[in-house]
Amino acid sequence: MNPLATWKIRAIAAGLFVSLPCHANDAAAVDGPNVRCMKHEDGSRAVFTRSPDSRTLTKKTFTPNGTLCMVTTYKMDSNANPLGCKIRDGQNNEMFKVSYGYHKVTGLLVEELMFDSRVRRLNPANGKELPVQRIVYLYDAEGKRSAPIVFNLLPGKTFEQVFGVKSSALESNPFK
Repeated sequence: MNPLATWKIRAIAAGLFVSLPCHANDAAAVDGPNVRCMKHEDGSRAVFTRSPDSRTLTKKTFTPNGTLCMVTTYKMDSNANPLGCKIRDGQNNEMFKVSYGYHKVTGLLVEELMFDSRVRRLNPANGKELPVQRIVYLYDAEGKRSAPIVFNLLPGKTFEQVFGVKSSALESNPFK
């Protein structure tokens, strides 16, 4: 078997991001060094596009029928770690903004705070904006990250119920 074909099969089987031509229903989805596509088992797909300076990463999520359902724009630090992101629906309405917190010594992601962009909620005690969801990550002695510990701070549907995932955090950098 062709070594390239073997590599692609292994990468797909491992669930890794593969730089293959993307056929999403999006004019901006072109193959190149700053675009990665990921197809999910349910037929939906995500198109990742990064800026040439690697400071912005945009994830467009498409339904199995090709409809744009969510756009997440990440602002990255010099180490390609997300500092924050904005989540918009398929009609470009901003729904959430997220900030990411890292351990001062290890640099590992330890917390994610999600704020509702549509309704500003303030803490009456100090006047600061309250998150609608808080996600905490723990690490074992080998540095492996735990499953996210999610604190939903509002009644109603959770982020996972609406979007099918527990967190907006990137599992891995699609460009590494």
